[in-house]
Parts: sequence; C-alpha cells; structure tokens
Amino acid sequence: MNRALTEVSLFVVVVVGCLLTIVLARRARGEPSPDGGYATGHRRELSLAEAKAAAIRWTTTTNHREIGLLYIAFGTVAAIWGGIDAMMIRTHLLTPEANLWTEQTYNELFTMHGLTMLIFFVTPVFFGIGNYFLPLLIGADDMAFPRLNAIGFWLLPPSLLLARLGIVAEVTGAVLAVVVPGEWLSVLLAFQEPAIGWTMYPPLSLAPNPQTNFLLLGLHLSGIATTIGGINFIATVVYERDESIGWANLDIFSWNMLITSAIIIFAFPLLGTALLMLLLDRNFGTTFFAVEGGGPILWQHLLWFWGHPEVYIIFLPATGLMSLILPKFVGRKLFGFKFIVYSTIAIGVLSFGVWAHHMFVTGVDPRIRASFMATSIAIAVPSAIKVFNWITTMWNGDVRLAAPTILCVGSVGLFIVGGVTGIFLAVIPVDIIYHGTYYVVGHFHLILMGIIPFMMFAASYYWYPLITGRMYDRRLAIFQSSLLVIGSGLTFMTLMALGFLEQPRRYATYPAEYSGLHVVATVGSFIIGISVLMWLYNMLWSYFQGSRVETADPWELKATQQFTPEWQWFEDRLERKHGIPPSEPEEVRPSYVPAQEERPPSLYGRIVPVARRALSDAGAGAAGGFVGTLLLTGVLLVAVALGVFDLESFANLATLVGLPANLALGYGLFLFAGMTVWPLLFLSLGEYLPGELTFITGLWYATVIASGFGIAFYTGQTGLELVTYLVFTLLAHWIYGLGLAGMITYLGGRRPTSPEGPR
Repeated sequence: MNRALTEVSLFVVVVVGCLLTIVLARRARGEPSPDGGYATGHRRELSLAEAKAAAIRWTTTTNHREIGLLYIAFGTVAAIWGGIDAMMIRTHLLTPEANLWTEQTYNELFTMHGLTMLIFFVTPVFFGIGNYFLPLLIGADDMAFPRLNAIGFWLLPPSLLLARLGIVAEVTGAVLAVVVPGEWLSVLLAFQEPAIGWTMYPPLSLAPNPQTNFLLLGLHLSGIATTIGGINFIATVVYERDESIGWANLDIFSWNMLITSAIIIFAFPLLGTALLMLLLDRNFGTTFFAVEGGGPILWQHLLWFWGHPEVYIIFLPATGLMSLILPKFVGRKLFGFKFIVYSTIAIGVLSFGVWAHHMFVTGVDPRIRASFMATSIAIAVPSAIKVFNWITTMWNGDVRLAAPTILCVGSVGLFIVGGVTGIFLAVIPVDIIYHGTYYVVGHFHLILMGIIPFMMFAASYYWYPLITGRMYDRRLAIFQSSLLVIGSGLTFMTLMALGFLEQPRRYATYPAEYSGLHVVATVGSFIIGISVLMWLYNMLWSYFQGSRVETADPWELKATQQFTPEWQWFEDRLERKHGIPPSEPEEVRPSYVPAQEERPPSLYGRIVPVARRALSDAGAGAAGGFVGTLLLTGVLLVAVALGVFDLESFANLATLVGLPANLALGYGLFLFAGMTVWPLLFLSLGEYLPGELTFITGLWYATVIASGFGIAFYTGQTGLELVTYLVFTLLAHWIYGLGLAGMITYLGGRRPTSPEGPR
C-alpha cells in the first residue's frame, strides 16, 4: 500500500468533508421557510470580484483578530495532517508484524507526526488565540507591531511546505508518472520524507536525503516566525496595556503568554543555530556533530536545551487558558492568583535547567546527572501549585455541565497522571529502566494530549459565541468532549501499561504478547479521531446554522462578577452593530462565595430516588439491548452467508473471561453484553448525544461502538471482502441502535433534557 497516496487521500477526504459541510450549511440557511419567506435571509452566490477582494483582504490584513483566525486555521490544518500520521501509525501497530506499512514508512510517519504536531500545530494555535484575545483582554487596539505580526504568520505556510515537501513531491511524481516518462521525474522521486526520528539525532540525520535539508530549512524558518511572534507578545503586554491594567490585575492568560514568549526568545534562536550547524555538516563537510568532531552528543545537548523549554512553551498557554476558563464554569474566582503567576515564572526559569534528564542513559557524569535530577523534581512543585489551585477553585463551586467544564476537569485528571509519571522519570534509576519504553510515550502524550488540545477545544467552545456571533450545538459538544477524554485516557493509559511491561518504543514490530494492549490503544486513538471530526463538524456547521447570540453574556458571567474585558468588548460591539442592549442578571454574587448555602438532603434521601430510577432504566435498557442484539445477529448471519464474517469469532470471545472456546458460550457472553454493558453506557451518554433519545441518538451511539466491534472481530479480510465486512458491521450496529433506542422509548425509559442554558 502506498503510504503517500493513502495519507494525501485521507487528508483530501477530511478537507472535502469540511467543504461539503460548509456548502450544505450555507444552502440550508437559505432554504425557504413554511410561510414562503426565508428564515435567515436569501442565499447569494459569491462573485469572482468578491472572492478576489476577500483573498486580498485575508492575505494583506494586519488586524490582530483576523491574523489570529489565520493562525488557528493553519494550526488546524497541520493538526489534521499530523493526526492522520498518528492514525496511520496506530493502524500499523494493530498487528505485531509490519504487514500494513514497511519499517521505513513507519519511521517516516513517526518522524513527521512528531515534528508536525510540535512545531506546526500547537504553537501556531496558541499564537492565534493570543493574537485574537490578548489585545482585547488588556485593552489594546492591536498588537504592538501589526505588520511584523502578519510577517510572523506568513512565514509559517512555506515552512510547513518545506518540512513536508517529501510527501508533496512523492504524490506529485506518482500522479505525473501516469502521463510523463519516469526519467523526467527523477528529481521529484529523489525526495523522500525523512525517517530519522523527530529528534533528528546524528548520525541518522546526516544520511543522504535531499528532503532532510528542506526539513531543516523549514524548521529554521518556523523558528524565525515563532521568535517574531514572541517579541510581539512581549512588546504588546509591556507597552500596549490600558492605563487601568497594571501587573497586579493583568489577566492570567496574558501572564502565561508573556512568560511563554520570554522562553521563546531564549530557546528558539538556539534551535536555529543548531539546525544551521547540522545543515553545514550535511552539505559543507563541517564536523559539529560528526564522531570525529563535536560528536552526536553535542546535538542532543543543543536539541534538548531547546526541547524541554519547548515543552513549557506549548504547556504554559494551556495552563493560562485553564486558569482563565475554569473559574467561569464553577462560579468562583481563581484561587491563589498570585501563586499561579509566581509558579508560571518559576517554571519559565527552571525550564532551562532540566534538559539533561533526557540524556540520563548517555553516560553523563553522575554528579551532573544528580543535579539535573534535583532540578527536574523541583520543577514539579510549581506545576503542583497550579493543580491544587485549580482543584480548590472547583471546591464547593457551582459547577456547570458544559463542554469546557468536561474538558477542564478531564485535563486536570490526565495531567495529574502525566505529571506524576514525569516525576518518576526524573529519578535516574527509574529513567534508566523505562527510558526506552512506551512508558515515556504514555507520559509524554498524557501531557501533550491531556491538557494542551483539551484547552484549545475548551477555548473554542468558550469563545465561539464571541468570534462568530452564534452558538454551537451544546449537546454534541458535551458528547464530543466526553468522547475525547475517554479516548485520550484509554489510549495513553494503555501505552503506560505497555511501558510497565517494558515494551521498547520506536519499533515498527513488536512481540505478539503485546498485541492485545496495542489493539486497545488503537481503539482509543480512533475514538480521539472521531471526537476531533465531531468538533470540526460542530464548528463549521454552527457557523452557518447555530442560533444567533442574543446576549453578550451567554455564560452568565455577570452573575458571578467574571464578565472579563473581551466580553465587554463583545457587548459594545453587539450594541453598536446590532442594537442589542446590555443584559443584567437577576442576581449578582461575589465569585468567591460558595454556591451551596442551604443544607443538602440526607444520604438516604439522595440514594433512594436514584436507585429506583437506575433499576427502571436498567430494565428498559436490558429489554432494548435484547431486541437490538437479536436484530444485529440477523444482519451478521447474512454476512456469514456471504462469507465476510466468521461465526467462530464468537467462540474466541468466550476465552476472554476464562471460558473454553465455545460458540454457544461466546454468543451468550455477546448477548449478555448487548443487554447490560452497552445499554447502560447508552443510557449514561444519552443525555449528551445529539438528537432525541430515539432514532438519531441510537444511530450516533451505534456508529461509535461499531468501530470497536469491527476491530475486535476482524479476521484478516482484505480487499472487497474487507469493505463488505465493514459495511455489514456498520449496518448491523445501526439496526442494533434503532432496536435499543426504540424499545427504551416504548418502555418509557430515560429521555434527555435539552440544555436550555449554559449548565
């Protein structure tokens, strides 16, 4: 299977899906209403002159909000590209042998996934959020250097193109080879994506491959862009603040962006220097990192002197968003504001003194290793201060059930696990044992996935009404957020388990005894992928179809005196442009007063109604699950008759609980799960699934669980047989979902309550 064509095809499918969503949403917005008019105005085709004017506007703008949106759009595209790399890696690891991609292809995916996500996804998105909201938060008209701001962004697209030129050249060559003689394409075919690991350690990075040179140039260009952005943020916070905003009342997100930018100023120039030295070694015969010169260890020192501060460059903005957003949804002001600011400064300083804990297995002098171990443990203290302050902020608050709340709480939980495992790795004897295992992969991704993208999603939901003037689908957002937390925990906790079992990382093949856990991790990764696509759909569809915002306070922030400057700006804009007057809450209370003042009911009074409801729902769910499973079985029997499903798969199911491999026992276990586990999970998630708790909700739920069934019962089908197997799997689960939801509704089971407010 051609990796490049597969990856580009998947990328094109996602992009086309986004465009179709936009087109359908625009058309739906213009559909006639029953009275013969149009619900939201008639649909107007975009003329060529208007398209040209829009292109000129967006490519020449210096407005901080528009540049912020460009940053976010660019980062989202990079995230999709890098995410497809990750999905292909996890699909490859479904089996112990390299029977999907070759080892070379696996190494290419591993290399470019890491670099794309770290360099071209996370930092641009946070820069976009900072560009849009930081001037609003501090009362500035724009960034300090608007034109430099635009230059900083427009350096990024060519840098991404240079870094990933290998796959572009490969696909272009494959397409042109249909009509052009192969010898004419030798230049294009010479490019191949590097398979040197995202850390680019010599001597691997000194191997001849012209694309490696372009990769290094692209990374260097992105470093220049990031440094420009960092300088701009520092100048904006220091010199462009409103007179009423001093250091004592500067918001927590601006503090984090300021410290992040300071780290950038010291870290990224060093990376640029190291990249130029590596380019000189590759092309001009210098020996900075050659064995006969400075040596490969010198590259590790330079890389990690940038690399570990880089972890905090992408981590601190996420903590700033957490500290800003979480209090809004728990009705209490941020606990320990000053201590969180001090902890942020401490992390910024200490981040430059921990790089060698990545090199404990390189033979560094034991006395030097001990000093880095002490610093690596010490840097956990300011991070722990943040965590305890977040938990205290939630304590006894008026916690609202909303997508940002789920993401914030999930982030705290996953970050605690990721942070504690990082402390273990800071201890030299533990690191020596686990450094080369999946333990490091699990720890690293629990931080990178557990809080950084979570806070990006939380910010997108929190500020979506301000950016678009519309509200997204809240029920879908709650479901998507829950799915993202579950998928992340399942995937990266499983990688931690593989690390405990000491499976080596960075290998394209592995012993067969680890295959079960790899299947679980892959299922979790696809849950993450599905949730991201749900978020993308929600953002695009709601831009055209979401209900219009009728108040500048959609989250009821005025009620707890947390109506921050960016929302005040939004309120002024709504009044100016649309004549929407400012709204006032019925009741205002200080945000530090505990929400629950009356005495709660007794424990018995709380348990009995819940128990009765649970028994009623469980009975309806069991009946629905029984009907749904029988209907699903009928579809599977058709698949068996066509030869695309092996009925003996049920026999293997019995062995998972210690029973002998028997078809009747396996099917009995399958029927039991269909009557208990899946209906109860459906009833638990039914409140947050999109649509009513009947056909639409059942189809959503069945679509999600079908992926797990498809992986678990896969028996090696290929080609058309595999396509037919997947079609029947999806069809069978759709029928199961309809039977389950229909029977529950018929028996009067739980119905969801549509979220009317921000709770």
